[in-house]
This record gives sequence, structure tokens and C-alpha cells, in this order.
Amino acid sequence: MRRKRILCLLLSVLVMSGVCGPLVPAAQAAERADEFLDAEFHSQLAQGNDRVKIDLSAVEEGYVAVSARSDSRLKFQVKKGEETYNYDLSSDGTPAIFPLQHGDGDYRFRVMENVVDKKYAEIYSVTCSVTLRDEFQPFLRPSTYVPYGADSQCVIKASEFAAGAEDPLAIVQEVFRFICRTVKYDKAKAKNVQSGYLPDPDETMRTGKGICFDYAALAAAMLRSQGIPTKMIFGYVSPDDLSPLPPSSPAARCRTRRCSTPSL
Repeated sequence: MRRKRILCLLLSVLVMSGVCGPLVPAAQAAERADEFLDAEFHSQLAQGNDRVKIDLSAVEEGYVAVSARSDSRLKFQVKKGEETYNYDLSSDGTPAIFPLQHGDGDYRFRVMENVVDKKYAEIYSVTCSVTLRDEFQPFLRPSTYVPYGADSQCVIKASEFAAGAEDPLAIVQEVFRFICRTVKYDKAKAKNVQSGYLPDPDETMRTGKGICFDYAALAAAMLRSQGIPTKMIFGYVSPDDLSPLPPSSPAARCRTRRCSTPSL
């Protein structure tokens, strides 16, 4: 079971420092951690119509915020060039935060409403030219998939690890050990989890159990809160094996290979 937990975590979280590039310097990570980097929906700055509001005021910080209302299911699409992410979007007006994972360039944002079966129609769209402050911005803040705040228990625990760490890698190691030691895989939840499920890192800490998504969100929240850029990697875990994402899932195209050929 321990091996499965470790594998699950590795498949689900990609730490931008060290795994896919040079380790973020300790001074740079410490500087980011000194000031809590939040992500917010600014209603007064949002544009749209009577049903949809899209906030583009923080795109240089690596995220877009959106709020929409409908009697039907909604999707939020983030598109840049040939890359497209389709996210489930709450239809009750609850603001959502999504990262701009493809760096600088021209993005198109669309809110789409389910009309029949699996068909959706656009109810609002807007384009925006994005220039990030730096390449790590999308992976340093909370989002709908990685929710946390300055007072979250997971952030407080991560701060304890950071206080005694010599460098960012030491924080990563402590977070990794902590999650593998305190969180157990919840098989019952995995079998019954519903589409659209969102994790709660503090709940995972409190209960000491979760599915892969919970492991990943907890790790990402703890590391991001300490200035260590961390990218979520999505995959579908079946009870007996690892399988590729359904084609309609977010990031299916670029992440299937990672999930189907794991290596420890």
C-alpha cells in the first residue's frame, strides 16, 4: 500500500523545481513565501454579461477567474493555440480560479452551456494577450483544484517544515514524507467518487485519507504556499491499474503518457 501511495503522489504532482528544470534557488522560494500569494475573483473588474463574469485582471499572475449562472451544466474552456483545457464550472455563480498553464501568448476563454446530451453552446467568450511575470506564476497560487488560504492547516504545517529546512528541496522531502506517513488511500471513496469532485487539502489532513486527487492537492497546496512552484498532473486511477484519461477530460492529451508509463 505504501508503494501505491507513493506512486499515486508522483503521478499526480509535478514539482517544477528539480523535476522538470533547475531547482528554484532558496532565496527566491523564501522571498515568495514571505508574502502569501493568493488568487481572487475581482467582481468589480470582471467583464461579461448578465450570466457570465470573467476576471482578467490577474492574468500576469498566472490565473483567470470566472463566475457564471445557469440552469444547466457549464464548462469553462481555456484555449491557447492547439492546446485546450475544458473544466467543469459551477452553475450557481460560485467563482472559480483556473491556471494559465501554457505561458505567454494569446488565450481565448469560453463559458459553454449544456444544451442537449453532451453538446454545449457558447454563452460568452473573450480573448486576452497574456504576459506572465515569470514562468512559474501559474503554479504558485491556490486554484479551484488546489484550494487553500493563508490560515489553512496545510499551510501552517508546511510553514513548520519550511522553518527548519535549509533549501526548497528539503521542504519537498518533508512534505512528501508527511503525506505518505499520515494519509491512507481511500478505496471506498475511489470506487464511488463522482464526476466534478474537488479536493479539500485540510479535510484530507483531518481525516488522514483520500484518493490520488486528494494526495496531489494537499502536496501542491503545501508546496505552493512556501513559494515552491508545483503543477498538478491529472490521471484516471482504476481499482486494478492505471488507465489513460478519457478524451474529454482536462489535459488528457498531454498527460496520458505520464500516467500509463510510470517510473519510480
